[in-house]
Amino acid sequence: MAARGDGPYVLDTTGKRYLDASGGAAVSCLGHSNAAVNDAIKAQLDRIAFAHTGFFTNEPMEKLADFLCERAPGDLNAVYFVSGGSEAVEAALKLARQYFIEKGEGSRSRFISRRQSYHGNTLGALSAGGNEWRREPYSPLLMPVALLSPCYAYREKRDGESDFDFGQRVANELEEEILRQGPETICAFICEPVVGATLGAVPAVEGYFSRIREICDTYGILLILDEVMCGMGRTGTLFACEQEGVAPDILVTAKGLGAGYQPIGAMLVSDRIYQTIRNGSGFFQHGHTYMGHPVACAASLAVQTYVEDNNLLENVRLQGAALKNALEATFGQHPFIGDIRGRGLFLGLEIVEDKETKAPFDPARKINAKVKAAAMDAGLMCYPMGGTIDGQRGDHVLLAPPFIIEASHVDEIVSKLAQAFQSTFKEV
Repeated sequence: MAARGDGPYVLDTTGKRYLDASGGAAVSCLGHSNAAVNDAIKAQLDRIAFAHTGFFTNEPMEKLADFLCERAPGDLNAVYFVSGGSEAVEAALKLARQYFIEKGEGSRSRFISRRQSYHGNTLGALSAGGNEWRREPYSPLLMPVALLSPCYAYREKRDGESDFDFGQRVANELEEEILRQGPETICAFICEPVVGATLGAVPAVEGYFSRIREICDTYGILLILDEVMCGMGRTGTLFACEQEGVAPDILVTAKGLGAGYQPIGAMLVSDRIYQTIRNGSGFFQHGHTYMGHPVACAASLAVQTYVEDNNLLENVRLQGAALKNALEATFGQHPFIGDIRGRGLFLGLEIVEDKETKAPFDPARKINAKVKAAAMDAGLMCYPMGGTIDGQRGDHVLLAPPFIIEASHVDEIVSKLAQAFQSTFKEV
């Protein structure tokens, strides 16, 4: 049972300390006891805790919107605040559909996504994702969404194929699917710039997203980028897509936006979409009770201000490189670690039974669950998952520690992870 936080550590009710090397689920980017954020929450509570957006705007919401829009890529100049990532994705799907209705293109109602992706747990977001394990119980309830190949070079690149050629090949699947269904039927393509928990911090190869953007523009399709897990500085830039040199039409973010201090998510929207709605019906036909919540927005603004004022994105890049180097030095030759990947403080290790063939362990052995339990015993929070390859086979460990970690924490993460692997693999 969690009792209190101390920087990058969580303490349980027995007093045991756990280094939070996953930020919970890539959420707690400032750790668990940031006084500046706590003070901002208390101050906002003293002013007003809640004012429904059907009647009022509020200062924290307006300031947070300005902060994000001033720093966002492209012309993402309008923001819609909700309570988390799934809500943000739902809003994005609905807005994409309404945009085309208001443009007089009501035949556009379908979405395209990728296998081994994840976009949230509400029915719309689950439909748009490719996490088969999460989808399976609810499959009869989900809308049909075509799923393309992920840009997953470790397993999907062919022998003799360059990274660039691989990226172009899998990106071109989008054009093939658009033409198969008919461009006039497609609203948007949605994907994660760096795939999170489903694949384990898999970035795209160079040139992939440029080709995706080109295809979307050719056929008038919207590009929705899901940065719920990989955004808000996690990969070393405030928005993950900055490193791809592209800007989406809609961007969704959450998790690190509020760092866990309050529930919040956001949908950022291009001028083209915003003006189409504004000059059409003037009303986005959607809404949630707690959107634009003053306390959540005050907390989030304090989080983002603290990150910027303390130059923490530089620390993400610095400690991210140090952590990746340490992981490669310690586990690069490990017989059961097949791949080490990621960007910034968003890193993944793929576990295999055979390093040469990349064959995974039998899912029945529950390797990922054993690693998690062993890491907790060692005082380390990490984020192991199964089903890496196809929703059933494959195991990986995701690392997403707070932006405030120092060199000593890098050493502690690697040493405790080594301890967890030793405990897990001793029988193997």
